Amino acid sequence: MIQFLKAIGIILIIISILAVVMSYTLKQKTERQNYRLVKTMQEIEIRFYPKAILATLKSPSETYTGNNNTNFRKLADYIFGSNQHSDKISMTSPVHMEKNSDGSSMSFVMPSKYTMEELPKPNDKNIELHYSDEGYYAVVKFGGYANEKIILNKETELKQKLSEHSITHNNKFVYLGYNAP
Repeated sequence: MIQFLKAIGIILIIISILAVVMSYTLKQKTERQNYRLVKTMQEIEIRFYPKAILATLKSPSETYTGNNNTNFRKLADYIFGSNQHSDKISMTSPVHMEKNSDGSSMSFVMPSKYTMEELPKPNDKNIELHYSDEGYYAVVKFGGYANEKIILNKETELKQKLSEHSITHNNKFVYLGYNAP
């Protein structure tokens, strides 16, 4: 019996190690949205993001994280085959989240190999395919789990650092999540 339990323990350890390795491998193969680093100033980066195709879902919530689970699931359904051709579309990063007085939105970046004409139309009529605005973005990076409070604190921190460097901005902020779902 003891040998059986030891064998089970060893198998569980091997499975755990394989899960970590597979997770790492999958993360390394996930396409990331292109950007060009323009300048680094202490804790902030200035990046240029070229236009990209986004699949976006809007909701009435006025917070970054208000309808995250529902929006993420609906966008994931689209890339996992809930579209006019039942095509599977690779997951990319980051996930974009925005908020304003009209509500919030979550967007998945579409893989760069697609053109707008090549992407299948979503079955969910609320998902919009569109191009992002290209432009220069100030970035403050942080790690760990991001909730509404942390995102708002980082937004305040970014505003303060931009002010310290006399950099004007349009007061439009976007949270880009690079973590695995």
